[in-house]
Amino acid sequence: MSRKPLSSKYLQSIRNIGIIAHIDAGKTTLSERILFYSGRIHRLGEVHEGTATMDFMPEEQDRGITIASAVTSCQWRGHVVNLIDTPGHVDFTVEVERSLRVLDGAIGVFCAVSGVEPQSETVWRQSESYHVPKLAFVNKMDRLGADFDAVLTSIREKLGVVPLALQVPDGQGQDFSGVFDLLRMERLEFDADSRGAEYSRRPLTQAERERVAPRREAMLETLADAHDGIMEAYLAGQDIPAETLVAAIRQATIALKLVPVLLGSALRNCGVQPLMDAVCDFLPSPLEASPQCGVDPASGLPKSFPPDPEAPLSALVFKVVMDSGRKQSLLRIYSGHLVEGESVHNATRDCEERVARVFRLHADRREKIEIARAGEIVAAVGLRFGVTGDTLCRADNPILLEQMADYKPVISLAIEPRNAEEADKLDEVLRRYLVEDPTLSVVRDEDTGQVVLSGMGELHLEVLLERMAREHGVHPRTGKPQVVHQETVTRAAEVTEEFHRELGEALHYGAVRLAVEPLARGQGREVRVECDRMRFPQAWMEAVELGLADGLACGVLGGYPVQDVRLRVLDLPRREGESSPAGYRMAAAMALKSVLAEAGPQLLEPIMLVELIAPDAFVGEVVGLLGSKGAKIESILDRGGNKLIQAYAPLRQMFGFSTFLRSATQGRASFSMKFAKFDVLA
Repeated sequence: MSRKPLSSKYLQSIRNIGIIAHIDAGKTTLSERILFYSGRIHRLGEVHEGTATMDFMPEEQDRGITIASAVTSCQWRGHVVNLIDTPGHVDFTVEVERSLRVLDGAIGVFCAVSGVEPQSETVWRQSESYHVPKLAFVNKMDRLGADFDAVLTSIREKLGVVPLALQVPDGQGQDFSGVFDLLRMERLEFDADSRGAEYSRRPLTQAERERVAPRREAMLETLADAHDGIMEAYLAGQDIPAETLVAAIRQATIALKLVPVLLGSALRNCGVQPLMDAVCDFLPSPLEASPQCGVDPASGLPKSFPPDPEAPLSALVFKVVMDSGRKQSLLRIYSGHLVEGESVHNATRDCEERVARVFRLHADRREKIEIARAGEIVAAVGLRFGVTGDTLCRADNPILLEQMADYKPVISLAIEPRNAEEADKLDEVLRRYLVEDPTLSVVRDEDTGQVVLSGMGELHLEVLLERMAREHGVHPRTGKPQVVHQETVTRAAEVTEEFHRELGEALHYGAVRLAVEPLARGQGREVRVECDRMRFPQAWMEAVELGLADGLACGVLGGYPVQDVRLRVLDLPRREGESSPAGYRMAAAMALKSVLAEAGPQLLEPIMLVELIAPDAFVGEVVGLLGSKGAKIESILDRGGNKLIQAYAPLRQMFGFSTFLRSATQGRASFSMKFAKFDVLA
């Protein structure tokens, strides 16, 4: 294979995209069709049969859901499409987050019946923070209760974006029979015998043209508002060619002014090929995507490289997978190129790494390559120190790319090995999973020896325990899930604490006058030094800061992290000949414990946003059930002939809620929930 970097024409043909949505919207089914119609696979798998290519973990096949984001690539119309299928369940939000961090575009999939659901909104907001242009695909148009216009309204109101409908359905629900293309004024017909692999376009009849004319007019008006050239032609009454419209839509989509909307039914093999055409036509290449800015590790000044294979190297580790005991790092290469066997600089860890091998991925299979270039998503083996979020570059031209968002666990589980033989193995297995998953936390109680495993939800921990058993033969005993809390204060307070003790053969003294006050919820914590730093040695100041940091990690009510507080260091009284860094560190920790106890400490618990969809006849039962769980109902809305109930509820009350809900509604209601905040439920 040639090691000469490729031209910008190749970069222009690359599309790095992800499929994002709420659970059960049809993401993996859509991914399977994309791979099948592009010729990447030759046998069509199904999620409900456990044969989907992208859901290759046994836990995914058993549950029929996506747990881990999977990477693959295919060819479409001369373009290389690198595709990431992401989970829809809230417990695996980090999988979506780290995928969105490295994508240039995305497809948001929405159920034609349910519209924008909670996790749809969450992942959409995540993509907005990374300025990712998107298409929307309204799936399941053949389902009873499908309402294309209601989904458009939901996208506009809930996501705050401008949807541009490029297609409209010919019938909905059981009457859904085809797709009208508003750009070219054609009807798309998908052949059932070939499982949708063959489809045709035909011009609209006069009756069909009259039927969709108002829709095309609305499309042109929306596009005109986002594009000056189209506005001029539209106001002049000109007939605008489809090619001109495509170019204008591409420009407006990349500028995040609007979201093209297409439709179909992936399970019925309808509407997938036009969606892939739209990926090529409207989503950006690495050359057009938002530039990746970083900083110089030495100076902290902004720094960036162009998306060019000949530019200096910058690559981001966005996921780590332990494969047969070896660490496999998934990389997005933003600039430069990476050759197998070479050494690179890990700017995050400030160390050297060796890239032993480089692979192109297809779900759980991989293809060895010699060189990876700017714009590509690949896997590397051999990185010893790299973890999720690390930046790889050249030591002589370093850059540090922006880190990913940090997620805090909300639920814990006590685990212990069944015997002494399993104890060491359990520790090793947990270390491997911690490398893979940055949302996991493991803490060992030094007094009892008990291991506390924390994660993003019940399903998150349940899947992890199943993987331990299947992959490593480890079956630890577990306790009941416990909710992770935080602590804060309710009023201001001020104390002075003194430490004076002989340690070893030396006297150590320290004293700290400390004040605390509450901050608004979600503001984190702030430490201010309001005494004159120049009066005290730097070692004392550092010792005080360390003592406060230790104390903030373990509050006074239950040893939980302290949040939403402002600490003010007012004074550091001294004794000549006895004051020492150790004394001030101990005094700071003592002062923090005392001032938190004086300031009305309060526990904060995880509050979940719960959304339920239930038939009208069961609204009373659902409201009563939520009330028994301490939930606070926010709204009750109409949704496709059912009622949508939104509420905030404490996570500790929601264990086993699905069983109670099925019983109260004869199995006719569904619900989803996502973490909202740490708070006290009023």
